[in-house]
Parts: sequence; structure tokens; C-alpha cells
Amino acid sequence: MIGGVAKRYASALFQIAKEKNQVKQFEEELRIVKQVFVENQKMLQILEHPKVLLENKKSLVNEAFSSLNAEIVNTLLLLIDRHRIRLVPELVDNFVELANEEQQTAEATVYSVRPLKDEEKQALSEVFAQKVGKKSLKITNIIDQNLIGGLKLQIGNRIFDGSIKSKLERIGRNLAKSS
Repeated sequence: MIGGVAKRYASALFQIAKEKNQVKQFEEELRIVKQVFVENQKMLQILEHPKVLLENKKSLVNEAFSSLNAEIVNTLLLLIDRHRIRLVPELVDNFVELANEEQQTAEATVYSVRPLKDEEKQALSEVFAQKVGKKSLKITNIIDQNLIGGLKLQIGNRIFDGSIKSKLERIGRNLAKSS
């Protein structure tokens, strides 16, 4: 039930973003909102607390997000009114999903031993987007020293593992089978 509610809010916000031709800007701002809510649990506790006055909650949201699109702030205020502010992270995820669908793009996480250069991210996006039937990938690069070398790429529930660690583990398993 709750998932459907977050989806409806995300869908309404997405329609507004499309009408204003600002899907990308809304997405960036919503990611910031989600980050604030995820990293600042105290804020969420205040916004959900029954003894904190509604005006104070709204004032906090207006102050914290004053630089964002009015539609995003108004949505947050509406969620406060309806005691559904906890839906924000899920709402953002749903919005990002709609935006990705619209742009034929997918979220991808690339694990590497060093930060990837923009050209490398672009090359990975071009190669792997085709493998999952998308035009491009939005790549998040995570540094993982345990890989030894190579890359590990995750798109949704699909994993493409080209790490040296993975190759060494496969060799080890094959040697164990043959002995």
C-alpha cells in the first residue's frame, strides 16, 4: 500500500517536471532531498514527531530546501500535512526510475581499485548500456581495494565481474576440481 502512495506522488511530480521540461533538474534536486533525509535522521524524527507543531515542521522544510523548485518543496509540505514524510526516499527512488525510463538510461555501480576517469565511465556506459537494452548508464564509481584490479559492474540485479580477484577465485575452483 505504502509503495503505491510513494509511486503516485512520484508520478505526479514527474508529470510536472515533464511539463516544465525540467526532469533532469528535478531529479538532481530530489536526490539532494533524499540524501538529506537519509543522512539526517534527526530531521525526520522532528518532522514525524506528533508534539512538534505543523507550522514548525513546514518552516523547517521551507528553510532547509528554500533553493529547490517550488513544486518539490510543496510536495514535501503536502507529505507533512498528510503525515507521510517518511515516504520521501521511496518517492525519490520512484521518480528516478521514471526519469531513467523516459531517458532510456539505467543506474549502474562500478567497483574499481581507483577512481575512474570520465572517458572510462563514458566507454563503460556505451558498452554495457547496449547489453541491458538502454541508451546510456548513470555510473556511480565505488573504490574497492579488494578487487586487486579490473572492474565489477552492477546494473540492477545483473553483475558483470571482470575483477582479477574473481578470475583468481575461478582459477582456484577449477584447480580444486581437477585435483
